[in-house]
Amino acid sequence: MTNFKRAERVADLIRSEIADIILKKVRNPRVVNLTITAVEMTDDLRMAKVFFVELGKDTCDPETRKSIEQTKGFLRRELGKRLHLRYVPELTFVLDESFAYGTRIEELLAEIGKKGA
Repeated sequence: MTNFKRAERVADLIRSEIADIILKKVRNPRVVNLTITAVEMTDDLRMAKVFFVELGKDTCDPETRKSIEQTKGFLRRELGKRLHLRYVPELTFVLDESFAYGTRIEELLAEIGKKGA
């Protein structure tokens, strides 16, 4: 049997719950277009770093970032209702830069393919 740290299991659960809350309960149109890609938890389960991307974009608008910060309290409250944890973690939202990096690599490979053909 494979052992996983509890923080990893809780992080995966939080990722799916936040995605579900954004999809079903959040009414802010700027936040609805977000995809939650990953969550990293501290070992004491007090802090959660939530990685996100905006659909179809490699960057994040300042208005979207502001909307996320305004929605953070609602998301935390909803997580508290859904999860049975002693402490609901503090949420920190971070733009996932790996999608922009992947897009750049695809562009470079396409450019190499055109030169080689």
